[in-house]
Amino acid sequence: MTPTIPPTQRLVSLDLFRGLTMFLLIAEAAHVYDALLELFPDGSSLYPFFLQFTHHEWNGLRFWDLIQPFFMFIVGVAMPFSLNKRLALSENRSAVTRHILKRCLLLFLFGTGLHCIYAGKLVFELWNVLTQLSFTVLVTYLLIDKGWKIQLGTSLGLLALTEVLYRIYNPETPFVHGTNFGNYTDQILMGKINNGGWVAINCIPTAAHTIWGAICGNVLLSAKPAAEKIKIFVIAGVIGLAIGYGLDWAGITPIIKRISTTAFAFASGGWALLALAFSYWLVDVKNKRQGIFLFLVVGMNSIFIYLFAEILGRWLNSTLAIFTSGFLSWTGFGEHGLALVSAIATLAAMWGLCYFLYRKGIFFRI
Repeated sequence: MTPTIPPTQRLVSLDLFRGLTMFLLIAEAAHVYDALLELFPDGSSLYPFFLQFTHHEWNGLRFWDLIQPFFMFIVGVAMPFSLNKRLALSENRSAVTRHILKRCLLLFLFGTGLHCIYAGKLVFELWNVLTQLSFTVLVTYLLIDKGWKIQLGTSLGLLALTEVLYRIYNPETPFVHGTNFGNYTDQILMGKINNGGWVAINCIPTAAHTIWGAICGNVLLSAKPAAEKIKIFVIAGVIGLAIGYGLDWAGITPIIKRISTTAFAFASGGWALLALAFSYWLVDVKNKRQGIFLFLVVGMNSIFIYLFAEILGRWLNSTLAIFTSGFLSWTGFGEHGLALVSAIATLAAMWGLCYFLYRKGIFFRI
């Protein structure tokens, strides 16, 4: 495919997609959703809506289950643009490969390091999204020049491998927490299983999201008309949704985000494709850019703000709560209302940090 987008030009729709995803992530770290669920508990009219900002307990799909696949997918979409940019700047392929290897190592170290911070001690746990991203980025890079048929075939092979491993290990109940293949591999790798059901080998099926993103990135760089690009994304997205939800509804493979079943990978991948199609149509085709700056600023320093939010989000919330609760206690907001104000203030502070870095031209890259 012949590139029609200059390699140094940013795709604003992708920046929006990334920025909105990261904004939602730091809102969670700011405890905005926790505060809203406390303010609107089970039984209230808004509870079902705000419940969508939590992970499903097991078999099912909520909006929040899509955020991690979106992140994986977005990284894949950006990879062809990043590769073209580096090669255009006279950086040879060996240098790019060294950069990718370094990036994957840093992602792995950041991911495992975050679990040490969560635990308050040295631990070896592989459940963080950054740790898994280190694997999916490397796999996608190795396929980046192989053509979409090989890329798609490899992604489907990874999903088939996941399905087979789970079913061979436990034919009777392959997708039950505590007795599935993912739990088995975690016992080997880490000597423990995650109480929430998350498993390290999610990196295998979710590599499909990053690979699919790279395929879409190449489509965006191609000479195809914008309408045809959108048509490809929409058709592929609908197919993904049909396969994912079809497997679940037919009782073949359930949609389970915590072990990233093939049904989940297809369904979430379908939503990612449709989200890309919509953002590309809205921003780059229709040129509707009012109000998107709020999210673009966050997306400019995505890895940095994710690490900042995960490490210091709780501390920042409790610190700001001293002042928000102190100054607003007389208003009658109540405990839950004040908690929401503190959470929004925390989110605003983290956005302000992103804005400060943007104004100073400081962009953290790995």
